[in-house]
Amino acid sequence: MATMFCPKCGSLLKPKTDKKKKVLACSCGYTSKDVESAEIKESVSNNDKKVSVVDEDHNVLPETEAKCPECGNDKAYYWTQQMRAGDEPETKFLKCKKCKHTWRDSN
Repeated sequence: MATMFCPKCGSLLKPKTDKKKKVLACSCGYTSKDVESAEIKESVSNNDKKVSVVDEDHNVLPETEAKCPECGNDKAYYWTQQMRAGDEPETKFLKCKKCKHTWRDSN
């Protein structure tokens, strides 16, 4: 079996007909000698992998002490997000652990 990669640049060699001969050619200009069967075969396998759905209550955000304006709970998750131009500070968002209310930090 002929080598599938170019010895000059390492690219994949593709089958080509050159002067009524089948050869393997590369985009860099390299051409192999006469090859009996120069063809590329492709196989696709069907891997049925199951996707696990993460429960909405499973939260990986960090926690902080902040009073919820809706229910008064003192624990909340928080994250920051760039809302405006890059030279503006990030906005801090909080989400109550108890009632799931989301608000912006006013600090």
